Amino acid sequence: MFQDLRFDTLICDVPRPRVARITLNRPQAMNAYTFALCGELQAAIAAFRDEDELTVLILTGAGNRAFCTGGDIGGSDEAHRAAVAAAPMGRGREMRDGMQAAVLALTKLDKPSIAMIRGFAVAGGLALALACDFRFAAQSARLGDTSNKVGLLPDEGGAWLFPRAMGLDRALKMTLLHEIYDAETALHLGLVTEVVVDASLEARTFAFCDALSAKAPLAVRLTKLMMSRAPDITLAQSMMDAQLAVHIANPSEDVREGVAAFREKRPPKFWGR
Repeated sequence: MFQDLRFDTLICDVPRPRVARITLNRPQAMNAYTFALCGELQAAIAAFRDEDELTVLILTGAGNRAFCTGGDIGGSDEAHRAAVAAAPMGRGREMRDGMQAAVLALTKLDKPSIAMIRGFAVAGGLALALACDFRFAAQSARLGDTSNKVGLLPDEGGAWLFPRAMGLDRALKMTLLHEIYDAETALHLGLVTEVVVDASLEARTFAFCDALSAKAPLAVRLTKLMMSRAPDITLAQSMMDAQLAVHIANPSEDVREGVAAFREKRPPKFWGR
């Protein structure tokens, strides 16, 4: 069970019915990621993916200082760093098997995910937030890319995610000048879905999750799959996706329940079958 998972760098719980939450739990390091955290994050995402009773994922960071500030450039295990440096293609393989794999795992989910952002979401932390479907940010949150500040690259997926969220020119400006924006500016730039007063962030995020989890799970998952693929295929190919998807959705118990509830003028009770 997802809520029974125990990790060194993450907390996994189910704060609402059908809602899973993964909390990056390195507040002393502003939730900067290590290779170990990336492995645990991949395992937690897979557990959420495979538990059909859970329909929505919240990803957040412990404490109020940061969602995630990217890779931990000062506190990694020395033995691990030495092994990476000595291995052929070691740094590339570490990135591939680490945060890149976690970001890809999030983007491949067929269930919705929400980044709940307090404090800083920068560099790889911003890429991690953008890998989620929605980003709810506290008014005090700060978002941007600081990788170039120390000569590093937006290598966790930011080079792909940043331009798609805010446009190529704005993404280049943010990264090359290592800019950090307040939440309202980030909203204007397309990095954030919604800005919420700090004290209401969790309540607003939970309310949004409750609204999503009340919908027909099959329809939600198939809709996400179709819309996620749409930018990379033609209209005709997207319509073919829809033709295939209706063979799953239309005969489902959820559709029969939805139609019956409509006729009987009552709220539907969906089960994802």
